[in-house]
Amino acid sequence: MSSGGRSTEGETGPLTGFTIGITAARRADEFAALLERRGAVIERAPAIQIIPLADDAELRAATEKVVADPPEIVVATTGIGFRGWMEAAEDWGLAEALVDALGRSRVLARGPKAKGAIRAGGLREEWSPPNESSSEVLEHLLAEGVDGVRVGVQLHGATTEWEPLPDFCEVLREAGADVLPIPVYRWLPPNDTTELDQMITQIVNFDIDAVSFTSAPAVASMLGRAQDTGRLEPLLEALRTDVAAMCVGPVTAGPLVALKVPTSRPGRFRLGALARHIAEEMPRRVPTMRVAGHDMSIRSRAVMVDGKLRPLSPAGLTLLKALAQSPGRVVSRQTLLGRLPGGGGDTHAVETAMARLRAGLGDSRMIQTVVKRGYRLSIDLEYEEGENT
Repeated sequence: MSSGGRSTEGETGPLTGFTIGITAARRADEFAALLERRGAVIERAPAIQIIPLADDAELRAATEKVVADPPEIVVATTGIGFRGWMEAAEDWGLAEALVDALGRSRVLARGPKAKGAIRAGGLREEWSPPNESSSEVLEHLLAEGVDGVRVGVQLHGATTEWEPLPDFCEVLREAGADVLPIPVYRWLPPNDTTELDQMITQIVNFDIDAVSFTSAPAVASMLGRAQDTGRLEPLLEALRTDVAAMCVGPVTAGPLVALKVPTSRPGRFRLGALARHIAEEMPRRVPTMRVAGHDMSIRSRAVMVDGKLRPLSPAGLTLLKALAQSPGRVVSRQTLLGRLPGGGGDTHAVETAMARLRAGLGDSRMIQTVVKRGYRLSIDLEYEEGENT
């Protein structure tokens, strides 16, 4: 599943040493390249699949209704959805009739991408909100009144139990509108959940630094799969603590926010902005410790020493993380043995792994042996004082 990243020793990109999960179904290669250029190692697990529009019977039925009886108002919520609708209509031989029908409707665009798709189809939008917000579109419609008005709404994904936002169509119905949902594309969980299951495991085991989401359905899909496999609470605990949830915007973050998971997002709801945000935010999340005269920071799968990536074995990294949980304090051999996978009952396994860890760090003084007690990170005094002021 890993794309391999570009994590050789000596790299100094802002994401060097970080492992980032990508759940996107669309533009995943482009997004991965943006992160890899900044030094990240990428894990991919598409959390959703998109039903091909031309094969979607629900969309064709809705299109035929629009052609037969154009709604007074049509709301376009996404550029990709509106373009896909036009392409599907072309495949069905309905494109000309659809454009003619929409030309008799008042078309509202949620944002600039939807606006661009509308104009590319030879149509003009009547209005678009300044902040690309569905809630603004809803407020606009409610303010002018929709009682008895037929409104076509281009849906932008499935509504699930994990999505806390009020249902756009339902609010309009309660206000008296006759709503025609137009399912221009639909999300489903992946047919093969192997990669998604693996990413959930990586998150639960803190084997990944951050996971990125570019749609609320992707969040819902991961949450649903974790629930189905009995791992929802461990997943949420990891996302609430050490694994960063990076979201493209507030709608995407909504399901996690409702579950009290901290999220981080860029100011602009764009893929490039999300990549830049991750590159800026992740280094800030990882503390730098001063150890035996060296600057050291630990990632999920790597360690940076004086700005350079140091390759460590999984066993060595496990020991280093255990020592870093109590910086400067002695950790017993028995405790460390319990952390080692397959360590058995012989503390010699700890001594062997510790020798390799010291070699991997490049300076054996960074880990001090405390006779008959265990090991400690050689935290510099000024670091300890700085942390306590």
